[in-house]
Amino acid sequence: MKNISKISKFFIASCLFITSHLGFGKDIIVTEGNSIKNAVESSSEGDRIMVSSGIYFESGIIITKKIELIGKDYPIVDGGSIGEIFTVKASGVVIKGFVVKNSGFSSLKDFAAIRVENSINCIIQDNKLINNYFGIYLAGANDCKVFNNEIISNAVKESASGNGIHLWKCDNILIKNNSVSGHRDGIYFEFVTHSKISENFSFNNIRYGLHFMFSNWDDYEYNVFSTNGAGVAVMYTKYVKMINNRFENNWGRPNSYGLLLKDISESFIFKNTFHKNTVGIFAEGVSKVNIEYNLFTENGYAAKILGNCTEDTIKANNFISNSFDISTNSSRNSNLFYGNYWDKNKGYDLNKDGFSDAPYRPVSMFSMMVEQTPESIFLLRSFLVNLLDLAEKVMPVIIPESLIDLNPRMEPVI
Repeated sequence: MKNISKISKFFIASCLFITSHLGFGKDIIVTEGNSIKNAVESSSEGDRIMVSSGIYFESGIIITKKIELIGKDYPIVDGGSIGEIFTVKASGVVIKGFVVKNSGFSSLKDFAAIRVENSINCIIQDNKLINNYFGIYLAGANDCKVFNNEIISNAVKESASGNGIHLWKCDNILIKNNSVSGHRDGIYFEFVTHSKISENFSFNNIRYGLHFMFSNWDDYEYNVFSTNGAGVAVMYTKYVKMINNRFENNWGRPNSYGLLLKDISESFIFKNTFHKNTVGIFAEGVSKVNIEYNLFTENGYAAKILGNCTEDTIKANNFISNSFDISTNSSRNSNLFYGNYWDKNKGYDLNKDGFSDAPYRPVSMFSMMVEQTPESIFLLRSFLVNLLDLAEKVMPVIIPESLIDLNPRMEPVI
């Protein structure tokens, strides 16, 4: 009997727990003609607000409780170009399934479609953000996720536009599978740590597809950065991993880089594709960075590596059909070039080990001439220039003698 009594008590306690758990929070239904803001203000911690399809002309919706805000069949929240639309000031908030459009525009305040401030564990997913100043803005946020959102604007000038996804002073954020276009920068990181940017498509942005500033220990992988003013800028940063991304069609201006590196160190650039950029990689003040197993095809310059770059390793990359493979502004080289494939290399491999028996100098005399006199580019691929380049590689006078690949590959790296 005692055992039965104990079992009964355990069963009753379990039922009470389940009842309490299921009873924590309620569903609030909002239909067209009613107010989302009123529903948020009258909700309690743990509630779920279900918003039916329709058009809701609202802005200034401030969320200070842990709630879920779920749109059914993509209800439209139109801010009427007045101020901010959603402002999250609580942890554990979910915003999912909305069309959020027409935030305010201001040169004094960064109005956003969805802002998360000083909160943790928030989720922003499956939304469509249209014609907003800033799309999604995270400030002082940790452990949040932003994924499966479509963010579109129609920015014309840098000075009058915001960023698609903007992070400031955040930690452990996941930015995944978003499509961002028509902003100043597609994705912007400043003072952001231990975060990941994965499987996003950032295109047709005025300045950068992705912009890093003072952000360490971050990874970005499997993203596509296409037809932006420049693909990606990584500045004043350490310990960044850049893996399996595509930088393509950032073309047409002298500073249309696939990847701009400025004052970064101890980072990794692996297995990326740089295709049809004015400059594939532009490196200034870069040290102890590994650039390996990347593909450079049909760029104006595959890589410009300035003289203040030191102790970098450029290894096992493929350089194919670029106008210039490597360019520099210095007669010295403090970096290691090893085992790359250069389609312009006319070497030989007598011992059949897959590597050229003769070293290769990837910097051409003509590329250095163009650096000094840009107008000389019209001589590209002329017979005279090809002859001078060949003579310079045999007996270097102008090109940096120490910038040399001692073991170039005879076939592309697989």
